[in-house]
Amino acid sequence: MGQIASEWPRKTRELMNHHMDSTIWNDFAFRDDDIVVATYAKSGTTWTQQIVGQLVFQGREDVAMAEFSPWLDLRVPPAPMKLEMLEAQQHRRVVKTHLPLDALVFSPRAKYLYIGRDGRDVAFSFHHHHCQGNALWYELLNDTPGRVGPPMPKPDPDVRRYFRTWLEQDGYPIWSLWENVSSWWTARHLPNVKLVHFNQLKADLPGEMRAIAEFLEIDIPETRWPSIIGHCGFAYMKAHADQLAPLGGAIFEGGGETFINKGVNGRWRDVLSPEESAAYEALALEKLGPEAASWLATGELGEP
Repeated sequence: MGQIASEWPRKTRELMNHHMDSTIWNDFAFRDDDIVVATYAKSGTTWTQQIVGQLVFQGREDVAMAEFSPWLDLRVPPAPMKLEMLEAQQHRRVVKTHLPLDALVFSPRAKYLYIGRDGRDVAFSFHHHHCQGNALWYELLNDTPGRVGPPMPKPDPDVRRYFRTWLEQDGYPIWSLWENVSSWWTARHLPNVKLVHFNQLKADLPGEMRAIAEFLEIDIPETRWPSIIGHCGFAYMKAHADQLAPLGGAIFEGGGETFINKGVNGRWRDVLSPEESAAYEALALEKLGPEAASWLATGELGEP
């Protein structure tokens, strides 16, 4: 990687809220082959973690992704516990983040996968996620010491109103989609950053998985590919949800199968008015610019 040090992204701020505490990245000791899966939220994070885990472990069935691939900047469990667990891992490590690029420490030694998804799909998926959070979920988010800012509120049960609030208040009740996407978009040309999109995973999972394996420099014997791809389908993941959901799904009504939802796009099409959808598209264009807004909506990257 021939980039000079001054050109690598630098951390310029901390981001802390009911979910996240970015300061943990200041103490994370990178290794040369670390893999970071980065998204806004509900963009295909767990799916991509499963893909990467299956590539790293060559299709093993007993890979409990929720245990070995932590959301590093989540406030629970405590930072020292997560850092100690990751330091003890001997295999290639995979960590998850929902931070914008300027709020984490970037390492030229790591590989970064950033996953995008249309914000309307994201908001509708997060509404489902939010509605399924149980008392333990709220207790962990709101009552764990160190929370900065207001607590996580109960969701508006009306998904259309929920979407409008999310759009008008820059990601409320979580965080800004626009600053997350735009920060990673600016790094897309770096040699250790690869953009992935939910739409492309849906359209050609085997092809996208092979491209990810090539980017991560993981050699997969041809005989292993059928099992690896099969283990990354939604039917398999839902059947093994307790291995993928945080705390085995104990923080969600309905358990792990609730966390692994449908993996579908376009639920907003029959709910939002044309005016509401147009308002989203106009704001995406304003905040991201035409190229990034188009990629977020379609998954298609223009010519470099």
